Amino acid sequence: MPKIFVTLDRVRPVYDVVYKVVMVICKLLLIADILITSYAVAGRLIGGITVGGKFLRDIVFFLDDPAWSEEIVLTLMSYMAVLSAALSIRTGSHIRMTALDRFLPKKVVMVLDVVADVAVLIFGFIMLVIGTQYATTLGSRGFYVSLPKLSKFWQYLPIPLAGFAMIVFEIEALYNNIKKFFVKEVQA
Repeated sequence: MPKIFVTLDRVRPVYDVVYKVVMVICKLLLIADILITSYAVAGRLIGGITVGGKFLRDIVFFLDDPAWSEEIVLTLMSYMAVLSAALSIRTGSHIRMTALDRFLPKKVVMVLDVVADVAVLIFGFIMLVIGTQYATTLGSRGFYVSLPKLSKFWQYLPIPLAGFAMIVFEIEALYNNIKKFFVKEVQA
């Protein structure tokens, strides 16, 4: 194996850490989504029950359907959607066209993989740059309807975050696909 690949392979633990951090963030967002949704549903269903002529939500103060729950749940879901899409780049589980790969020569497939990696890398940069512009301009001017003190910046932030994560993971995927040209696969 050429020495450059041995040197560059030492960076792999950094990609592992970034992947784990993004995965933990996605898990925490999912937990928050489930808790907020459960609370909102309980507030709607259980809080709407009448006991002695009074609504249960009037008796038990915490059984309420907060107005902010829907907007926050949707925002958290947008974070999870784009960040998990970035995670799928690293694992190679993202949506891609591979139906014709078995009919094409192996070298052609390898070149097409590199071309696809470059295209996704460019898209990641576009998401980072344009997403940052939207978040800091349009997003910083608007506010959530149900939470008027909370800026819509947070609603636009997932796009540049996902763009950054895509760039990080796509650089690794591009490196691995280029490495295939120079390093023979070891059969197990």
